[in-house]
Amino acid sequence: MSEPSKPQGRKFQLPEHLKVYQNVWVIVEQERGIVHSVSLELLGEARKLADKLGVEVGAVVLGAESPDLNRICGDAIGYGADIVYKVTDPALADYRTDPYCRVMTEVVNTHKPEIVLLGATTLGRDLAGAIATTLATGLTADCTELDIYADNRSLAATRPTFGGTLLCTIQTLAYRPQMATVRPRVMAMPDRDDARTGRVVEIRPVLREEDIVTKVLNFIADREQNEAQLAFADIIVSAGKGLGKVENMKLVFDLARVLGAEVGVTRPLVQAGWATNDRQVGQTGKTVRPKLYIAAGISGAIQHRVGMEKSDLILAINTDPNATIFDFAHLGLVGDALKILPALTDAFGRRLSVNRMAG
Repeated sequence: MSEPSKPQGRKFQLPEHLKVYQNVWVIVEQERGIVHSVSLELLGEARKLADKLGVEVGAVVLGAESPDLNRICGDAIGYGADIVYKVTDPALADYRTDPYCRVMTEVVNTHKPEIVLLGATTLGRDLAGAIATTLATGLTADCTELDIYADNRSLAATRPTFGGTLLCTIQTLAYRPQMATVRPRVMAMPDRDDARTGRVVEIRPVLREEDIVTKVLNFIADREQNEAQLAFADIIVSAGKGLGKVENMKLVFDLARVLGAEVGVTRPLVQAGWATNDRQVGQTGKTVRPKLYIAAGISGAIQHRVGMEKSDLILAINTDPNATIFDFAHLGLVGDALKILPALTDAFGRRLSVNRMAG
């Protein structure tokens, strides 16, 4: 990654009292022993940033004391952390904004990281906003790229703006820590190195359950909800307005069923009521990184592109040979999706059936 272009205007120097802030942190999102993949992706990104700054990568793991928490600390080191801050208390067993924010602000004020990264998940967005507000620092949300300005050690956080039509790079200059959130699957998953070593710092905050207003009454895991899990799908078949009418969505679901894929859609289809918003791919929907992304009747507007362009293989189907999506798709079929989708369903069905019999 090349160094970002330098900001225009006067040369900025970090105030002396903020130069004590060092290291790049990732707040590891875990619920009942399950780590969200975005935290591992961010550890890989933090490793790159820290190497440019010549500092260490820190991972913060919060929860109730358990063997799972010890395992997660080891995982964090394997994925790039040099130091893990293990923060334990019974009140941290499940996520609640108040105790998590209170503890994190104390840990940040004590250990002074210069950059703090979180996943742009429901939990991460809630916690990031609470921490940034309490610390009176800046927060750049939904970043697609992170880099370092070498002359002043500031974080260059790039995100889409104006409805996804432009990309802007934001700096938090006279405040520390610098904070950013990144969506799942935007950054590449790093390789785990079991030979890496690191150290664990035990932190035991003083929390009283009776001082915490919110209570956890029930816990329902994402996998138990009847919603599409686009961010974790290996294959996605997505539909755009080019399908013409809602009845034609059946063709997309038929192909997805044969491939064992998830179904995605563009924002206009959600707005038209063709699909629920858990299936929306794009700037205001999900960011995905599947092995195969089939885009049927999708023009390739920037709002959709930012959510799927890092897919390993993109196959575009569109009647317009000049459609924008062909500019970044790996493979393209110029033709009517209403005819091509059934043909693909039939071809894949026959091929997979032969493979199953051969196996």
